[in-house]
Amino acid sequence: MAELDQAQENQKSVKKYTIEHDRPNCIGCAACAAVAPDFWIMHEDGKSDIVGCKTRDDEWEELDVEEKDFRINKEAADSCPVNVIHLVNKETGEKII
Repeated sequence: MAELDQAQENQKSVKKYTIEHDRPNCIGCAACAAVAPDFWIMHEDGKSDIVGCKTRDDEWEELDVEEKDFRINKEAADSCPVNVIHLVNKETGEKII
């Protein structure tokens, strides 16, 4: 029974989505940081950053997140007036926003 519980817990913690942030085009409105402060912070240059992300060569930021973190980051993406935050389903490659 403990093995089943552990398998279910592992399944819950799978990082199913990737947040992609087009940082070069961010206007620094801070809506994402206001909506999801555990994932978004404002940088001293006036633009937002994903907490704990990796930065690609094109200056976009990426962070893989669990399903439990999807909703709050979708709200952050929806709040962005310039649509520079995207959520991608890692399994299907579908860009959700």
